[in-house]
Amino acid sequence: MEAIIGNASAAKAGGNALVLGKLKELYMEAFAHDGFAELRVEMRILRRGQKEVILHCGKQYRFVVDYLPQAN
Repeated sequence: MEAIIGNASAAKAGGNALVLGKLKELYMEAFAHDGFAELRVEMRILRRGQKEVILHCGKQYRFVVDYLPQAN
């Protein structure tokens, strides 16, 4: 796993920033590629208030990010 984030909400924001940064990087690479490219995002709910985010783009980039569901 590329990033494992602790329980603080600041860490949650940092974890999301890592994922978004990698997503932007992969998007820019795919867009610049002279041919077909595929980019896919997968999210799974884990135990202990975490989500696993998997970015597929030729390779897989896996992140585990803290997640607290918001009440409506």
